[in-house]
Amino acid sequence: MFIPNKPKVLIQGITGKEGRRALTFMQASHTSVVAGVTPGKGGQSVNGVPVYNSVAEAFAHHPDINLSTLYVPPRFVLGAFKELVDTLRQRQLSSFFVHIISEGIPLKDTALILELGRQLNITILGPSSIGLIKPGEFKIGSIGGVDNNSFAPGSIAILSKSGGLASEVALIVKSHGFGQSLVAGLGGDILIGSSFHDFFSYLEKDTQTKLVILVGEVGGTYEQQAAKAIQLGQLTKPTIAFVSGLFTETLPKGVALGHAGALIEGQQSTRQAKLNAFQEAGVHLAPTLHDIGLLVVDLLK
Repeated sequence: MFIPNKPKVLIQGITGKEGRRALTFMQASHTSVVAGVTPGKGGQSVNGVPVYNSVAEAFAHHPDINLSTLYVPPRFVLGAFKELVDTLRQRQLSSFFVHIISEGIPLKDTALILELGRQLNITILGPSSIGLIKPGEFKIGSIGGVDNNSFAPGSIAILSKSGGLASEVALIVKSHGFGQSLVAGLGGDILIGSSFHDFFSYLEKDTQTKLVILVGEVGGTYEQQAAKAIQLGQLTKPTIAFVSGLFTETLPKGVALGHAGALIEGQQSTRQAKLNAFQEAGVHLAPTLHDIGLLVVDLLK
């Protein structure tokens, strides 16, 4: 996984309502947004950031761009991503980070995006990701809004499939006197670019991170993959897991709840199956959100 220490950010879709809001949020966190792209809007500027008609034009003026965040409608995400990939290939660039906030992208398009990303070794956060923040350093996307009241610099990494719970767990940690080294909303779609275990090599090497919190939900098997990776020694730091959806254990199979990825399909995708996997891996389980704070105090006291 590649996360740039000093992001130079491109916003694709910068002139739209959500793109403008994201720019405001990132600038409030002192993130360096150097360029934006909206076809047909070249020559304009948003909050002092120049807008270009194409990704290639943006890179021509700002060759140090190392991260792009996509704020475009779902049906246009694949085209925007392909345009970015073409530019990266032409410039023979690698070690690039892409954040995709769009939700409801056609599954086939997402599969193509992830395959293209794999070919070029691009780190993809999303789709349906609220973003990522390293408190006191930078923010990518819309996580935390403009005030960032939930966050403070510290030593706890939080990875959450739910964007809302990412901020809520960060606030719980902060209320117990601890800050965060990194908080990421992974996205709740069926297919996502970076899941829990994809962050493990980064967090294992990160000297600032002392403890990791994983916030899962029903549906899919990303939690089991994370548990397996922990068993294999890919993450050796103390880890807490919380899996939302206790009430879903009373619902019939095949029911989707909220996120597209929160689809109960057989026993593997249930909350209890995920908790069992984490327990077998030696992960500390938090039955409720409140328990997360208590476990953090106990493990870091």
